[in-house]
Amino acid sequence: MRKLAIFQLSLGLSLAAGAPAFAGSDYDGQAEWAQRYDADARLTVSRSTTPILSTQTVAATEAAIEQFREIVANGGWPQVPAGHQLRLGVSSPAVSALRKRLIVSGDIGHETGTSPIFDSYVEAAVRRFQARHGIIETGVVNQQTFAALNVPAETRLRQLETNLVRLRSFSRDLGNRYVTANIPAATVETVENGQVVTHHIAGVGKIDRQSPVMQTKAIQVNFNPFWTVPASVIRKDLIPKMQADPNYLHDNHIRVYNKEGQELQPEQINWRSLDALNYKFRQDIGGDFNSLGVVRIDIANPYGVYMHDTPAKGVFGDDFRFVSSGCIRLQNVRDYVAFLLRETPGWDRDHIDQVIASGERVDVKITPPVPVYWVYVTAWGAPDGVTQFRDDIYQRDGLGVSRAAEMTPPPAAQQAAAPRQVRSEPLLPREDEEN
Repeated sequence: MRKLAIFQLSLGLSLAAGAPAFAGSDYDGQAEWAQRYDADARLTVSRSTTPILSTQTVAATEAAIEQFREIVANGGWPQVPAGHQLRLGVSSPAVSALRKRLIVSGDIGHETGTSPIFDSYVEAAVRRFQARHGIIETGVVNQQTFAALNVPAETRLRQLETNLVRLRSFSRDLGNRYVTANIPAATVETVENGQVVTHHIAGVGKIDRQSPVMQTKAIQVNFNPFWTVPASVIRKDLIPKMQADPNYLHDNHIRVYNKEGQELQPEQINWRSLDALNYKFRQDIGGDFNSLGVVRIDIANPYGVYMHDTPAKGVFGDDFRFVSSGCIRLQNVRDYVAFLLRETPGWDRDHIDQVIASGERVDVKITPPVPVYWVYVTAWGAPDGVTQFRDDIYQRDGLGVSRAAEMTPPPAAQQAAAPRQVRSEPLLPREDEEN
């Protein structure tokens, strides 16, 4: 009995060691768990304060390329047999292959051996691997993680080399204060004095409605905005939804206006034609249902896109965040707005919160405008030696590194079995560009 009790205590400590202990209440999808066992620092991926667009990132990516050239020269890493999920407590030859794979990429120490038992060390290493690849850190090797594990080392090397060119093009002075939105990572960071100030998980453009790569400036903040439905969404989304549900406009607080500004009733429109394109559709103000949430940020560009809040916060907890029609939705948007308005007189965080709470339409010019960079970077190194990879969701690397097929929202019958992998899109896209 005493031996059994000791074993159970040991097992309990081992399980606790692999359990995540996320710092803070605004967990943004990055791995930050306490080390409760004897493992080296390589098993953690902390939130970086180094901007992705920086000379430090360029240097770190160059170093990563040298490391990956050595890995490739030594034969790369083994494939992990994809089949049943691998998780804590599983015993399988596939776990031995998984250990060997993680050892080569530096996600786990070679001293942990090649046991077929999936223990807390392997779970922590899987979490680390997932954090480096933009996958929610469950510690479970599922289909998405298998796919990332089995991308050949040669392909990862080429991915780093391709993205080094992109990073070098931004190695110049970008300004003392600026914003970077990395589209493949679906993340946004604000930067001041060479350090990241805030991180934001984002929702970006769908594969067929891509967010553009551009350099621009944030020029204005619209508090409690109306949302005017753009023509592309009227054609692709609104008309089909009204054909299926005549109450759709009413249920979503969307009003119809003619060219004279007179409000019409939905039944006055022929929804079996393109007649709806002749009218203006505007959603009422309301943070709990308005597609723009409580704030929109205007950025100067020819694409008709912008950045904004959203009432559909659930998307920020998903791996697959390519859900918009080109605009970028922001997690913790109030922190983002506070950064943009920091140098605009009279707009501290308290005032921002008061205006949002009032529900009134207020427009504020950002003084001075803040540079904004929407970039496409799928692989990069960090000064702490961690190398990051993301899916080439828009297929711009030319290497085929994309799990888009696996990450397409599944049929309703399958969603209950995998609720954290994808989230089905609302009937009408919860954002979008203006006309």
